[in-house]
Amino acid sequence: MKTALRLMKITPSNIDIALGLKVRPDQEHLVAPVVKSLAEAYVYPDIAWPRLILDGDRTVGFLMAFFDIDWNGDGKGTDLRSGLWRLNIAAGEQGRGCGRFAVESVAAEIRRRGGTRFTTTWHPGESGPEGFYLRLGFRLTGEKSGGQTVGALELL
Repeated sequence: MKTALRLMKITPSNIDIALGLKVRPDQEHLVAPVVKSLAEAYVYPDIAWPRLILDGDRTVGFLMAFFDIDWNGDGKGTDLRSGLWRLNIAAGEQGRGCGRFAVESVAAEIRRRGGTRFTTTWHPGESGPEGFYLRLGFRLTGEKSGGQTVGALELL
């Protein structure tokens, strides 16, 4: 029985839980492990927003969002974007609404910060999460980022 899903900040008391979170073995090639995300969050503290996803007291996933990054890297801020950098749903927890909750939570945070567009990337291919994102309303932008497909959701 699902209880209330919620996000929790990564802290010294829960970092080992975060580091122990694993996706299904057949999905390991699709998403970086949490340890890489936390290292990136350390290096980019002004834009990274790492959170555990909890169902009651049970950890069911991890997300890392980003806010106002200079997407094209021109230093002029002509294309600032916010969105989902990483989403890891624990093996055995998929199909229960945890991923949808994560996306909705990031969308709410983008709106809270004044944003109107949500960007994410995913690995293309049959076993990738493209269908999940498209069902949530993301549209393909036609762009690639690091070999990944870029999708966007307008937050009206």
